[in-house]
Amino acid sequence: MSKPKVFVTQNIPQAGLDLLMKECEVFVNKEDRVLSKGEIIERLKGMDGMVCLLTDAIDGEIMDAEPNLKVISNYAVGFNNIDVDAATERGIPVTNTPGVLTETTADFAWALLMAIARRVVEADKFTREGKFKGWRPQLLLGSDVYGKTIGIVGMGRIGQAMARRARGFDMNILYYDEYRPDPEVEKELGLTYVPFDELLQKADYVSIHVPLMESTHHLIGERELKLMKKTAYLINSARGPIVDEKALVKALQEKEIAGAGLDVFEDEPELAPGLAELDNVVLAPHIASATIETRSKMATMAAEGCLSVLKGERPVNLVNEEVWDKRRK
Repeated sequence: MSKPKVFVTQNIPQAGLDLLMKECEVFVNKEDRVLSKGEIIERLKGMDGMVCLLTDAIDGEIMDAEPNLKVISNYAVGFNNIDVDAATERGIPVTNTPGVLTETTADFAWALLMAIARRVVEADKFTREGKFKGWRPQLLLGSDVYGKTIGIVGMGRIGQAMARRARGFDMNILYYDEYRPDPEVEKELGLTYVPFDELLQKADYVSIHVPLMESTHHLIGERELKLMKKTAYLINSARGPIVDEKALVKALQEKEIAGAGLDVFEDEPELAPGLAELDNVVLAPHIASATIETRSKMATMAAEGCLSVLKGERPVNLVNEEVWDKRRK
């Protein structure tokens, strides 16, 4: 009996590939680039499963390129890169990799917060350029973090992990989310729920931890940036389009806010004009989950999700539950 065939759109850590190779014929895009839509369509033909990345836009047209496609496994927590409705219409289960990158992503969001508050990137550049001539009372003054107010937008897994870090810095923790956690969680983490606008007005640091949906697209725009303190900082390690990047550039240029730390961008890998020239922003190339341990675990989870469906088993991390419910009927 022939093995099922799986297409992997980019090279993922070996742990995931090894799992797949034990039970499948695996075809991996070894080129270090995102494939075009046409290339994905061509390479998907004859495949039973696909492991894709958040940089791959998977729509109905791609799915129709292989009518026998049985599963789409996304090597990411978010799945806004996949037309889940189209997959559901075609009876294709979609899986993702939640949970595994919670602490790692929160670590990096905190690193961005600290870096921009204490001007770490500016200081590094200053020192490397030979400008450091000795200690001075007002050299590269930054902002305190300890004891300040953080506003966390989105109190899911990563938002809560961010709150735990903020508690270690004795911060006043405000949060906004359409779905509030249990009162026990609020008490344990020392959380105070406030309306969105109030959070923006009161927070010294605003950290975004919501998924990208129609309702969160440009959640932070010109109006919201004007509500923030001129001394406040914006941190985004979630998804780029949650922030209107052009409006952010303008706010940073005009000192409407003090600074920003960004790991994600609206039109990745492109940056909004003027963003790269600013000193009051720390920029990272979407690496919040980029540790050896986490990326390897993500690869394993993506492989397991793909294999479960190919074996006729319900995957643990199933995005479109209704597909499996229909199968059971």
